[in-house]
Amino acid sequence: MELVDICFNLTSDTFRNDEAQVIERARQAGVRHFVITGSSVADSEHAVRLCAQYEDAWATAGIHPHLAREFSDESLHRLQQIAAHEKVSAIGETGLDYNRNYSSPAQQKAAFQAQLELAAELALPGFLHQRDAHADFARILTRIRDRLTRVVTHCFTGTTSELDCYIDLDCHIGITGWICDERRGQHLHEIIPRIPANRLMIETDAPYLLPRNLPADATFPKPRGRRNEPAYLPHILRTVADCRGISEAQAAMETTRTAKDFFSIG
Repeated sequence: MELVDICFNLTSDTFRNDEAQVIERARQAGVRHFVITGSSVADSEHAVRLCAQYEDAWATAGIHPHLAREFSDESLHRLQQIAAHEKVSAIGETGLDYNRNYSSPAQQKAAFQAQLELAAELALPGFLHQRDAHADFARILTRIRDRLTRVVTHCFTGTTSELDCYIDLDCHIGITGWICDERRGQHLHEIIPRIPANRLMIETDAPYLLPRNLPADATFPKPRGRRNEPAYLPHILRTVADCRGISEAQAAMETTRTAKDFFSIG
């Protein structure tokens, strides 16, 4: 199978000691392309450098809502420069996260709005994050949606009504290993069939969200720590396929085609 991991935080220090082995395991697992997420100006620059090392890698350029307090006109200008690179395929990760409020809601909304405007100006897709902030997130996105090309609400973990809202806004939806968590992700099993096949993509969000239900006989056994990596993407695919009542092969074909179209991979 050919898979695309649309969110791989390869800039994380947790991958520095065995980066090459992580990439090799991903390829052995069928992950043919991956999108390296930019969560700050420095991360976005790092993501582009990593793309020079790995021809099957693509990058996003953005500032995560946790870091919105650092957002400025200068950082926006630097993001614009980074986004000119041929391997940058989306603006983000940007959005709103009121779960921890490492940056104030006002700072987050200003940074989110500015990065959406940049995506519209550059005709690049938006790679979006939302947690516990649906009302403000939907309000801001609605105002600018008709000027954006494509947007994905990555790592979707929300309710049926939130999902319907994003589908109505013509959003793509990214599903992570959250769906494999019997404590928090069980509700996704019921609502994931609502996502049109041409809007659904899969992701690991590695090194975060290691699937909790990895079997003991998995091709790549569960690590001693909790670090996730793209080699576990097929397990997420399997869960998604089961929930949608389709074969793994069909789920792989659909999500890969959708991801390639969304990120202009190929």
